Amino acid sequence: MTLLQDRDARRESLLAAADLVVQRDGASASMASIAAEAGITKPILYRHFGDKSGLYAALAGRHTDRLLDALVEALTGGGVPRVRVLRTIDAYLAVIGAEPQVYRFLVQSEEAAHVHGQVRGFVRRLQELLAVGITHELRLAADDLRAPVWAAAIVGLVQAAGERWLEEQDTDRSVLSELLTELIWGAYGQLADVQAIRR
Repeated sequence: MTLLQDRDARRESLLAAADLVVQRDGASASMASIAAEAGITKPILYRHFGDKSGLYAALAGRHTDRLLDALVEALTGGGVPRVRVLRTIDAYLAVIGAEPQVYRFLVQSEEAAHVHGQVRGFVRRLQELLAVGITHELRLAADDLRAPVWAAAIVGLVQAAGERWLEEQDTDRSVLSELLTELIWGAYGQLADVQAIRR
């Protein structure tokens, strides 16, 4: 194993330890508890990530990339449009529901400011991906504003409803997924049905 490979492996090991702490402690996860979980001192942790913001950015990247992969898989799977909408909403809720502390860490912790740009970047990538899908699905012109506007609205709506659900836990995930699909399926569904008839 080369020195670079050894360093990369060590970095992944430290990120795995940080992940465990974040999943356990959520927004209250600290550098001290992460270092303790990894069996090292804080200076060693800083040496690998530069500073606290470097570690939190690496963690944010790891989690947002995993979430985006799950959403891309749901969006691009087969089925009629309404099924894909339901499946994608449910995939998002499944990820944040499985790791609610990670979500709280990313958006509510004192360190959230350090990863705000990374989380915003994820939201922007998701909006762009969804806008492309809407444009293709509904056969809209490339400059049709409905695609980017609806994509931003859908992402914001599902994100806000998911955050509420994590706090309230007042319904099953499947029920919430269906409720959100019903709401989103309004104008979007009408246009999708028109395009399906034309095909």
